[in-house]
Amino acid sequence: MSVLELARAEIRALVPYSSARMEATGGALLLNANESAWAPFGDEGLDCHRYPDPQPLALVERLAALYGVRPDQVLVGRGSDEAIDLLVRAFCRAGEDAILVQPPTFGMYGVCARVQNAAVVEVPLAADFALDADALLAAVTPAVKLVFVCAPNNPTGAGVSLETVEYLARQLAGRALLVVDEAYVEFAGATSATTLLDRYEHLAVLRTLSKAWALAGARIGCLLAHPEVVALLRRILPPYPLPRPCVAAALDALSPAGQVAARERIGVVRAERARMAAALEPMPGVLAVLSSQANFLAVRFEDAGAAYRRLFEAGIVVRDVRRYPGLADALRITVGTPQENDRVLAVLGGGA
Repeated sequence: MSVLELARAEIRALVPYSSARMEATGGALLLNANESAWAPFGDEGLDCHRYPDPQPLALVERLAALYGVRPDQVLVGRGSDEAIDLLVRAFCRAGEDAILVQPPTFGMYGVCARVQNAAVVEVPLAADFALDADALLAAVTPAVKLVFVCAPNNPTGAGVSLETVEYLARQLAGRALLVVDEAYVEFAGATSATTLLDRYEHLAVLRTLSKAWALAGARIGCLLAHPEVVALLRRILPPYPLPRPCVAAALDALSPAGQVAARERIGVVRAERARMAAALEPMPGVLAVLSSQANFLAVRFEDAGAAYRRLFEAGIVVRDVRRYPGLADALRITVGTPQENDRVLAVLGGGA
């Protein structure tokens, strides 16, 4: 079965909206989009009076080079969230199809599915938050069109081996699209699932510039997948998803100098993650620090509510994850600068 046969028939047949920028030919006098002929005050050469390219070629090519894929395997959008929503809308018929997730995990998979009125099949992670591949596969029904795997997982930080991803890809052939969310993979130092894309047309990988590349405010992420999947999702992608200033910020961040700076910061985060885990483990009131391959630590407390309030009163906001299955006693703490981490440790350790 072709991967496109898993998608909704009406999306496959959809004639997409043709935007003005898709019709433009280079060097033309652009009078086809009802734009202003004048740049806005303070534009600084960004040409924000013109609509942006739907998929800016320079950014697509730079992301393809960064992730080791071909440009036709890249779809750029507003963070990973937009790609998740597009996948659910393209592959899940309302009231009929489903996605499969492994809680505790990133909540947007389920939110996008429920907005589409698609069911959410849940296969809980093991007690140590490892992914049970065979339990996952046993829960796949004909209604399941998308299987989401968060690697490293949010909010636990646990990784998923490339061998496990490939095992799932083999077993899901002709059954469902496997979507591997690698929002935090730069902090893991692991081999990306993108290395499997040319072998499995029903595999897709989510990447983002929000975390390791420090561009959360620019909202740029991408889906890496078979060219036919990319082309399908472009049919339902809004006409102009990427603002020009955001594209410019991404190109700066992905420049040679920007890549050097990012990798230096990733090294600092990994070192600080290890330092914080070692310092937190023996603290009174700390039950456990979960092993993490991401840029955060999930920490179990005797009284997580009291720990949260103590940090909040000291001007430090962490993520309360007690609502997640298996994490009723936990907080998620993002690894900050060494100075910020010192403040967290001082407050939790009983200092100022």
